[in-house]
Amino acid sequence: MRVMVIVKATKNSEQGIMPSEELMLAMGKFNEELVKAGVLLAGDGLHPSSRAKRVRFSGGKKTVIDGPFAETKELVSGYWIWQVRSMDEALEWVRRCPDPMPGEESELEVRPIFEAEDFGASYTDEVRAQEDRIRAQVESNTKP
Repeated sequence: MRVMVIVKATKNSEQGIMPSEELMLAMGKFNEELVKAGVLLAGDGLHPSSRAKRVRFSGGKKTVIDGPFAETKELVSGYWIWQVRSMDEALEWVRRCPDPMPGEESELEVRPIFEAEDFGASYTDEVRAQEDRIRAQVESNTKP
């Protein structure tokens, strides 16, 4: 199963306070362990919401909203995509993770990513073929 591990934003991350070298090295070591175990598929940190935009869809209209956004606890400051056998395995890895926001209360959220079989009858042969075409194109776009 694939999961997204969401690093929740904090006051410091929203202020653009960068992590220390010590934390960067600890996270690098943790990421190396994830790679060696075949777990890490992707991951990155995100700039503060002051550099972000939101697009609200309502009544057929799209409205662009400039950051920053108020509710820090609802914001994301980074993420990983992991391939694991189970939610329990994902939680084992999370327990090994260095504190992403030392000196502040911080939180990681682990959410399963939908797989084709989760969509049931809606995932028709036509949808599958379309998805296969999109994935092949994405893969060819990311090759050096």
